[in-house]
Amino acid sequence: MTCPRVEVRLDRVGRNARTLVDRLGSIGIAVCGVTKATGGSPKVARELLAGGVTALAESRVENVERLRRAGIATEIVLVRSPMPSQAERVVAAADISLNSEVDVIELLSSSAVRAGRLHGVVLMIELGDLREGLMPGDVLDAARRVASMPGVVLRGVGVNLACQSGVIPDASNMAELSAIAVCVEADLGVELELVSGGNSANLAWALKEPADTGRINHLRLGESILLGRDPLTRAPIAGLATDAFTVVGEVIESKIKPTRPRGSTGQNAFGDAVGDAVGSEGRDRSCRRVIVALGRQDVDPDGLEMPEGYRIVGASSDHLVVEAGCDAPVPGAELRFGVNYSALLRAMTSASVLTCFTDEAPA
Repeated sequence: MTCPRVEVRLDRVGRNARTLVDRLGSIGIAVCGVTKATGGSPKVARELLAGGVTALAESRVENVERLRRAGIATEIVLVRSPMPSQAERVVAAADISLNSEVDVIELLSSSAVRAGRLHGVVLMIELGDLREGLMPGDVLDAARRVASMPGVVLRGVGVNLACQSGVIPDASNMAELSAIAVCVEADLGVELELVSGGNSANLAWALKEPADTGRINHLRLGESILLGRDPLTRAPIAGLATDAFTVVGEVIESKIKPTRPRGSTGQNAFGDAVGDAVGSEGRDRSCRRVIVALGRQDVDPDGLEMPEGYRIVGASSDHLVVEAGCDAPVPGAELRFGVNYSALLRAMTSASVLTCFTDEAPA
C-alpha cells in the first residue's frame, strides 16, 4: 500500500463522537463537530453526524465547499473569522460564521442580500487568550449593529480559549460569557440560540461535578473526538479511543552509523544549530539509523509517537531519521506512528500523504 499514509479508523471516531455527545447532552450542551484537522473529510464528517453532532465546523471556506460538493447539507460553521475577500464564498457555503470585526460582518450582510440568503453570525469575545474576539465592553454595540443589518442574523456569542495563550476555560471566564449573553439578550429583546463556550479544552470544566454551565449550550469539538485527548494536558479522556489515526511511513535506509556527525557543524536545513552531539546522549558509538520517507512537508515530526524501541533523531523536508534500539527494519518495511493534533493536521492536509479509511460508515 502507498506510503506515507494516514489510516483512519472511522468506528473509533464515531464512538468518540457519540460518547461526548451523550455526556454533554445530559447537561444541555450541544456538540459541533470540527473537521478542520482532517481537511474537511466528508467521510469523517458523516461519521461525526452519525455520532450525533448537531453541526459541523471548518476553518477554511475551501473545506466547507468540499463538504457541500460531497452532498453534506447539514449546518456548517466557519470557525475562523471570514476573510473579507471571501465574503461571497462564505455566505454561499457556510450557514454561520464566527466574527469579531463589524466591518467584515457588513460585507457578509451585503453578500447575503445579493445572494438572497440569510447568514448566521456568532460574535466572538476576547476573554483572555488574546486571539480573536471583541473586547467585552464592545460587544453590545456590535450586537446592536448586527441586529440592524439585512441578510445576517445574530445567532449567538462565543469565545475561544487555550489555542493561542493556553488560557484554561474555568468557572470564571465561562460565567463572564454567560453574563454577556444575558446582557445582549436583555438589550436586544431576543434569546440567543448559541452560547458557544469554546473547544475541546472546555471538557474538564463542562464535565466537572456538580455541573454549572450557566448559559453555555454549545461546544466546538475536534481534538477530543478525533484523538480522544484533553488539549490542556494531552492526557487520554476516559472512555475514548486514542488510536483512530495512524501515520504509516516506509523505510528507505537502514544502516549502522555513528551517533555523532563528522566535521564542523552549522545550522541545518531548517535553521537549527545542531551542534556536534546528536543521538543517544551524544556518546561516541554506533547505532542503527533508520530513514523513513516521511518529512516535514508531510507531517509535524515533533507530533509523532514513536514505535516501541525507536527514537526520533531529526527530520528534514523529506526524511525522518530515527534510531532503532534492537529492531533492524529493511528498506520497504513500514513503521507506524501515533499522532498528536499538530501531526494529524499536517498529515491530513498534505498533498503527498494518502488517507485510507477502515470500518467506513455507510455512504
